[in-house]
Amino acid sequence: MGASLNRSQGRGSRTRHRPMGEINVTPFVDVMLVLLIVFMVTAPLLTVGVPVDLPKTKAGQISADAAPLVVSIKADGELYLQDNQIDAESLIPRLSAVSEANPDVRIFVRGDRAVPYGEVVELMGRIQTAGFERVALVAQLPEDG
Repeated sequence: MGASLNRSQGRGSRTRHRPMGEINVTPFVDVMLVLLIVFMVTAPLLTVGVPVDLPKTKAGQISADAAPLVVSIKADGELYLQDNQIDAESLIPRLSAVSEANPDVRIFVRGDRAVPYGEVVELMGRIQTAGFERVALVAQLPEDG
């Protein structure tokens, strides 16, 4: 009796292939390019969704470390915290609840151009009286031309 090494015995046996040791990078690059295009298209859509006609100014932009809380006042006087409509009485408790984890949170106030200046200043005063020190106004840069 003899022993055979690495020879197929009969019809049902299969030959073994060694696994390929190379990495095919082409599908990875394809997926990354598709993701890049998707993020480039969706990034402008991730801004605050409350339509407010902001006043224009030539002041410089504020660089923010973390995502700020945004309070918006529409032309008809409706208040929004981020994208959610809120009444004036529950604004300060909601801001306090949201900012418990980070008391130094920055709050941006977006006031429509048609809202009287006094109402915007009154809102900012109420926010500052509640203990928030980093309150800023948001304006739109003018178009050149």
